[in-house]
Amino acid sequence: MKKVLLLSVALLSISMLQAQDYLDIARLNIGNTTLQNIEDAESGSEFETQATNVNLEFLYPTPLNKKTVLITGFTYENTTLQVGPAIAHDNLSMTRLNLGVKMYHSRKWTGTYLILPKLAGNYEDIGGNDFQIGVIALLEQKLKNRFRMKYGIYTSTEEFGQIITPLVGVYYRTPNNKFYIDAAFPIRMEANYSLTKSLSLGADLRTSIKSYNLSGLDGNAEAYVQEESIRAALYAGITMLDDKLIARLKLGLDTTDYGLYDSDQTVGAQVLTVALGGDDRDRRNDEFDSALFFGVDLIYRLGL
Repeated sequence: MKKVLLLSVALLSISMLQAQDYLDIARLNIGNTTLQNIEDAESGSEFETQATNVNLEFLYPTPLNKKTVLITGFTYENTTLQVGPAIAHDNLSMTRLNLGVKMYHSRKWTGTYLILPKLAGNYEDIGGNDFQIGVIALLEQKLKNRFRMKYGIYTSTEEFGQIITPLVGVYYRTPNNKFYIDAAFPIRMEANYSLTKSLSLGADLRTSIKSYNLSGLDGNAEAYVQEESIRAALYAGITMLDDKLIARLKLGLDTTDYGLYDSDQTVGAQVLTVALGGDDRDRRNDEFDSALFFGVDLIYRLGL
């Protein structure tokens, strides 16, 4: 069910990364929820865990010349939860470098090209299985000053196989600057309406498909967690420090599932949530159900 929901969201509007008239130099997202597994109809067994997710992103652009901008930054994410009743409480962590360039090919077309090496696991005993690498190639087409489209592809090596994500995006802001939509499906989406200069209401959506290597699980067993996540929320935001600092309170629905698998069980290539060769893995934990979550965002933003 979770895979069907995630695929449906992705197919409604597939993603871009950033196509806006602002730049978020730093973002801190914190969310908390209580996840329960989907009850086994035969045994009536049920399990729940408190899950806290923290995501920190930093981006620093450096102009090299009139047509090329160097992009450097990092992303750190940590989720604390228990993935199963017989498994100890664990930290799933991801540290990623964001390295690449943005190139201005013509008046209407620009390209963004990134290499994304990362370590993802519980960091108990970091080794080769913790290392993964992704790449993004993204073209942006300027149609009007307030309207842009993007087309590209993202791919990454994961513990379960190769994830492949087609990218198509859109950004639009109204002439009065009160409303904008910055769509980033299946990665992220944000719709914002300004009630006053400092107060705004909006909605956002964040999704992810990634994996974490687990060390020290059940003695020397090798395993990984495959995360498939949709977090959709409504928020109220306050802007401070000359529109540079934004604070948001969020309430939404978290449909994140954390599947536990043995490391020798993979699916090969996967496009969004569809395993091209089929999926005959034996899952070691139960599927998690959807739940409400509460969140706080802090954003340091510069206008362009």
